Amino acid sequence: MATSTTEKEFGAVEAFTVTLFVRRFNPEDGLEARWEDFDVEVFSTDRVLDALHKIKWEMDGSLTFRRSCAHGVCGSDAMRINGRNRLACKTLIKDLDITQPIYVEPIKGLEVEKDLVVDMNPFYQAYRDINPFLIASDKPEKERLQSPEDRARFDDTTKCILCAACTTSCPVFWTDGQYFGPAAIVNAHRFIFDSRDEGAEVRLDILNDKEGVWRCRTTFNCTEACPRGIEVTKAIAEVKQAILRGKA
Repeated sequence: MATSTTEKEFGAVEAFTVTLFVRRFNPEDGLEARWEDFDVEVFSTDRVLDALHKIKWEMDGSLTFRRSCAHGVCGSDAMRINGRNRLACKTLIKDLDITQPIYVEPIKGLEVEKDLVVDMNPFYQAYRDINPFLIASDKPEKERLQSPEDRARFDDTTKCILCAACTTSCPVFWTDGQYFGPAAIVNAHRFIFDSRDEGAEVRLDILNDKEGVWRCRTTFNCTEACPRGIEVTKAIAEVKQAILRGKA
């Protein structure tokens, strides 16, 4: 077979086999959660999501996991890969130690429904509880204006995609399912420091609770886990400071 110009210049990408250990659980079969291994042929440019697709489409159609956009925008495919919370669609095979098996399991702290799918309802409820929307009493005739400096104040926390990677990396959340968790606090931060919003006091009061920001132990797991690079721990600290000041 003739070698293409691309292959001559950059070298052909060769396929190789990796072993994926996937944590399996089916509530209908009455068995405990268990590891199941699959030998999958992949390319170094493939993502863990591609390997999971290959398992589901070619080896075991019963494998269950969430995914949608496959480009790190929807956040639906958050899972633990080699013991770390990541998005399967953003984790390249070549960035893992392929001399060892790859371990894939559901994110922690939320009830497993099947295989890699967890019940996200408690996570979304905490998000809803902090009023994640603009609260304003007036009805302007045109758009509300905001300076670049005011916008920059909360720019980082607008990046959240609600993947739950930060919240389910938190040891406090693992042991106390009532804790609001980092993602809810990040989304509260986004509005607390928005100059157009009038609901800061309400949100600060909600988070000034035994299950609010004071449960954070500043382990930085959440910041490390965020696939969007949000400084989660910093945002939580800023909300704590706002509570102590009595205003945003």
